[in-house]
Amino acid sequence: MDTNKLLLIVLAILLPPVTVFLKKGAGKDLLINIILCFFFFFPGVLHAIWVVIQE
Repeated sequence: MDTNKLLLIVLAILLPPVTVFLKKGAGKDLLINIILCFFFFFPGVLHAIWVVIQE
């Protein structure tokens, strides 16, 4: 695992929407993550980590 991916995972735990925005830009993934974080924080974190490690 390279350093950038590790930093993105740490950022995904702290600020999930920012991580998704940095990885995918402003699109449907960002909207999904914001909605998940609005209702419950933990699903938003899981979604952000999934976005980071899917490549």
